Amino acid sequence: MSRTSMNDKLPPLPEALPVATTDAHTHALSTAEYSGLAVADALALAHSVNVTRIVEVGTDVASSAAAIELAERHPEAVAAVAIHPNDAARLGERLDAELARLEALVDSSARVRGVGETGLDYFRTTDAEGRARQQAAFAAHIGWAKRYDRALVIHDRDAHADVLDVLDAEGSPDRVQMHCFSGDAAFARACLDRGYWLSFPGTVTFKPNEALREALDLTPLDRLLVETDAPYLTPMPYRGKPNSSYLVPHTVRFIAERRGVDLAELCTRLAANASALFGEWGE
Repeated sequence: MSRTSMNDKLPPLPEALPVATTDAHTHALSTAEYSGLAVADALALAHSVNVTRIVEVGTDVASSAAAIELAERHPEAVAAVAIHPNDAARLGERLDAELARLEALVDSSARVRGVGETGLDYFRTTDAEGRARQQAAFAAHIGWAKRYDRALVIHDRDAHADVLDVLDAEGSPDRVQMHCFSGDAAFARACLDRGYWLSFPGTVTFKPNEALREALDLTPLDRLLVETDAPYLTPMPYRGKPNSSYLVPHTVRFIAERRGVDLAELCTRLAANASALFGEWGE
């Protein structure tokens, strides 16, 4: 898709990054449904601005299988598979059967590099029974990440303390990504002390989110990731428009300026961190 043929809903292409880097968490298939940006076009646009690798993330059995298929067709993508905590809460008595179907996908392809996004979401799930199902599903995902040696990709919304409690009780895998990090500096420190990677989306650019930027400030460069979580959370100055991996440069440039880090150095570091977490894309 050319610059001139992009639909009116989409933000324009930013200036390309000086060095190739990685979108550490996205939903390109959901972006295609939400904005009409086909996966092949999304990947081509991202590549044109030097975002050359993505992690495509599933949220249920169907989308996880589709993420694997996407990663098997496109070498610039790897997959993560999961039942999202809000889906786990809604499944009721079907949860165990869906978890069994999901586990079969974890070791089904060399392109599956992550288990997640899993975790807890107390914003959308408020009842005790639903939260209990989330915690049970979370524990199962943690077990698979350890059993199959996959990165664990955490979804945490309004549940910081309980997320850490479950991880501590179950025992964390070797590689953990706090996807769409939303905590303050104190929570960041608790995660970093456990050896986790913190992954920052476009929300770090939003003016009200100073507490999130304070968490960014104390994150060592070797524990830092950047993501879109597309199709939402579009960075400034395009907040509210559809997101996609080609918009990663806005967030990366913001972080480089905030941290006083050379932009090329940051791009290289972000790519290296993604490889440390998910393995090399070519393997």
